Amino acid sequence: MEEPPGDFTPLGDHLTNTAVGISGFGGYVPERVMTNEEWTRYVDTSDEWIVERTGIHRRRVAAEDESTADLATAAARSALESRGIGPEEIDEIIVATDTPEVYTPDTASFVQRKLGAREVPSYDLGGSGCAGFVQAMDVARSRVLTGTRRVLVIGVELITRLVSWKIRETCVLFGDAAAGVIVERGPQMAEILGARTGTDGSQWSILTLEIGGTRKPFSLEYAQKEEHLKLIMEGRAVFRHAVHRMSEVGLDVLEAVGAKLEDVAMIVPHQANLRIVQAVAKNLSVPMEKVYTNLQEYGNTGSASVPLALWEAHTKGRISPGDLVLLTSFGAGFHWGAALLRFTG
Repeated sequence: MEEPPGDFTPLGDHLTNTAVGISGFGGYVPERVMTNEEWTRYVDTSDEWIVERTGIHRRRVAAEDESTADLATAAARSALESRGIGPEEIDEIIVATDTPEVYTPDTASFVQRKLGAREVPSYDLGGSGCAGFVQAMDVARSRVLTGTRRVLVIGVELITRLVSWKIRETCVLFGDAAAGVIVERGPQMAEILGARTGTDGSQWSILTLEIGGTRKPFSLEYAQKEEHLKLIMEGRAVFRHAVHRMSEVGLDVLEAVGAKLEDVAMIVPHQANLRIVQAVAKNLSVPMEKVYTNLQEYGNTGSASVPLALWEAHTKGRISPGDLVLLTSFGAGFHWGAALLRFTG
C-alpha cells in the first residue's frame, strides 16, 4: 500500500498531521433583554415554571430593524477584531443558521456584502438545527486542509421572529444571537484536534418547523392558523436523543484523537436547556463545574449557542493555555457533532 502524499499521515479516520486552529473568536447579542416575567404577558406561564423546566432566566430579542445577517455581520466583525485583520483577508465564509435572511439567496451572501469582504466563496449550512456550527467548523477545517487560507464561520439565529409567541412549551426557550470563529492553518489560539458529526434523518418529524417548504407550502390557511410559526417538538423524545447523541459523539471524538475524558478541562455543550445539559454531564460522569453554561442569560440560541458559549468562556478568561475543551451539539434532523480543541493561549 502506498504512503499518503506529502505531510498527510493517518490519525483516526482523518489523514492529516497538519495543525488547523481557531485564530479569532467573536460574538454579538441584541440589546433587548426579555425576562421570564415578560412572557407572562403573552402566555400562561411564570418565572418559576420556566426556570424549573429549562433553567432559563432571560434571553435576547433582536430589534425590529435587525435581521439575521445584521447579527451575523456584527459577530463576524467581532471575530475579525479578535484576530486583528480586516474583512479583505477572509478567503471563505460559512454561515450556519435555521433562520435565514431570505429563502434565497443565502444569508452568507448578505454577510459577505455587509462585511465588505472580497468576492470569496460564501454559503450557508442550513437546516441542521443546533448542530450547525460544529458541522460548519468541521467543513471549514477540511477547506483549510485542502488549501483555503482563512475561513470565517458564523452560527446565527433570529428565531424569536419565526416561532409562535402563543405556544408556551416552545416560545420561552429561544433567544437571538450570533457568534463565530476564524479557522486557519497552525495551532493558533485553539487547535482543532478533531471533529465528529452524524445524522439520523428518520427522526426528522420529532423536531421541525414544517410549514413553508415544498412538502407543505405556505398558504393563507396556514397563515390564518399561524401554523407556519409552530415548532413541532416532542420534548421527551428530543431530551432522550439529545442526551444520548451529545454524550456519544463527545466520546467518539476523544477516542479518535487519543484523548481521555478526564483530560478535558471544560465541556461546552449546546445550550438547549439546563436539564439536558445536566443529563449529559451525568451521563459522562463529569461534574457540572467542568461544564460551561450561559443559557440562563441567553436561552437556546440554536446554531449560535456553542460558539456564543465558547466566545464568552474565552473572553471571561475561563480557559487557560493547554486546556482541552470539548464542544458537543445536537439539533433537528437529527444532526449531532462534537469537536475537541486544545487552547494554546
